Amino acid sequence: MGRAKTCALGLKLHDPNVFKSLKILKSRFKETFEPPRAESRARSALLRLKQGKRDVHAYAQHLRYLTSSVTENPVDEHTLINVFIYGLVDGR
Repeated sequence: MGRAKTCALGLKLHDPNVFKSLKILKSRFKETFEPPRAESRARSALLRLKQGKRDVHAYAQHLRYLTSSVTENPVDEHTLINVFIYGLVDGR
């Protein structure tokens, strides 16, 4: 049995109503298993993102991945478009 399942079962044994909603479950698991400041690091990496040697598809996928990692205070669409455009390699 994995750590998350063991943790959840232990909490549920003490209080059958511990997870009243999916939001509460996610919050508890995030506090327990996510490294500290992970979202802050993802936001920082997102705002500094450059295409580098990746093809455009891989670059876009990485941008999507980092965007999905920033959930507490999401980056607005206008900023994401600017990050994407300015991070592209100049094809001259």
